Amino acid sequence: MEDLSFKLLLLIIFVSSIFPSHTSAHIAHFDGHWKQRAEEARKHAEQAYNHNPHEATHHFNHNVTKALEGSKTTRRNLGGNDGSCQATNPIDQCWRCKNDWAANRMRLADCVLGFGAKTTGGKNGKYYVVNDSSDADMVNPIPGTLRHAVIQPEPLWIIFSKSMVITLSQELIMTSDKTVDGRGVEVHIQGGAGFTLQFVKNIIIHGIHIHDIKPRSGGMIRDSVQHFGLRTQSDGDGVSIFGGSNIWIDHLSMWNCYDGLVDAIMASTAITVSNCKFRDHDEVMLFGGSNSTTQDEIMQITVAFNHFDEGLIQRMPRCRFGFVHVVNNDYSHWHEYALGGSQHPTIISQGNRFIAPQNPFAKAVTRRAYAPESEWKNWLWTSEDDLLVNGAIFVESGDLTKKGSFAKKDSLVAKPATFVEELTRFSGALNCVENTPC
Repeated sequence: MEDLSFKLLLLIIFVSSIFPSHTSAHIAHFDGHWKQRAEEARKHAEQAYNHNPHEATHHFNHNVTKALEGSKTTRRNLGGNDGSCQATNPIDQCWRCKNDWAANRMRLADCVLGFGAKTTGGKNGKYYVVNDSSDADMVNPIPGTLRHAVIQPEPLWIIFSKSMVITLSQELIMTSDKTVDGRGVEVHIQGGAGFTLQFVKNIIIHGIHIHDIKPRSGGMIRDSVQHFGLRTQSDGDGVSIFGGSNIWIDHLSMWNCYDGLVDAIMASTAITVSNCKFRDHDEVMLFGGSNSTTQDEIMQITVAFNHFDEGLIQRMPRCRFGFVHVVNNDYSHWHEYALGGSQHPTIISQGNRFIAPQNPFAKAVTRRAYAPESEWKNWLWTSEDDLLVNGAIFVESGDLTKKGSFAKKDSLVAKPATFVEELTRFSGALNCVENTPC
């Protein structure tokens, strides 16, 4: 047995050397199964791509304005400090204040906004109840475990029977049309591998804690009911999106992963990251994995209502190519910079609060990597209604006459950054109790 394990380790090292991770994504043998998944993912991404990104930004801003006007927005009625249901943004207002949220969990799928707005996850599928926190068998997962749930072929809404800590022995490879819903209990994915959303569509991950994720050696891992194969070492991301589309990451609490907290690469698109709390981490989010991966031109991501809290260093996010709408987030900490990029990404920043650190050499919100000003001056990076605190500096670029086209339509704009504290007040995993508003 020890001899077999040693030979498997040598094989993993060999295939790692001949298949760079940014192209093979830890697939040691890119067989017919993975080729089919990759081709299907490419077609889904093309269908999910919004040819008018202005429309997505307008729609998002309209919903924020409508929600705040509907709740008669004043600072005193936007939310209580006791955590009682005073939903403060339009995504939360869609579901949080209903007593029957547990009986109608799938209502959540109607609430996503931004570029991931068409994501439905496991809606209209069956419920799958995870009642076993173990993760012992990578090839034949035990029924009742999270690994067994996420490889099933049909749409599923995955919930948990009780609070639990799950230490994943290897990366958790998901299939399409799934929701992982941690509401009503406290679920921690910690101390092992993280989520891998590779060549999939229509995924919701909501209401869990993901932290202290580590690289894992790889090996034989089942990635669907019909298939398993050899994987090389995983990166140690909390959530890794590789060639995925229609993805919604919402109300996660994330910290201290080996690589990124949320990474999206290889032509991933139609993604919303919302209501999350990030802390104690270096490279927070990477959108676009390589300067040579021009497929990421299709990338469209909304980052909204998140709290970037203490102990963060950089990449909130760092972007290559694509179009990123960063709206109504609270950046209360960074050590190097907040928004970065290379390869001419479009970054539209609206209504964010940027609180610079005390370090006089780290006041810049923005950083352009590996490009001279003669090049990056043409990239469209705009700041609209952002609040720059403690000397924070946002360096805009590109054709700034286009700013209004992203900000205004029928006088609808993103809410100013003065609302950010309220809009992000309940970021992170929530403590929801059945039969009461969350």
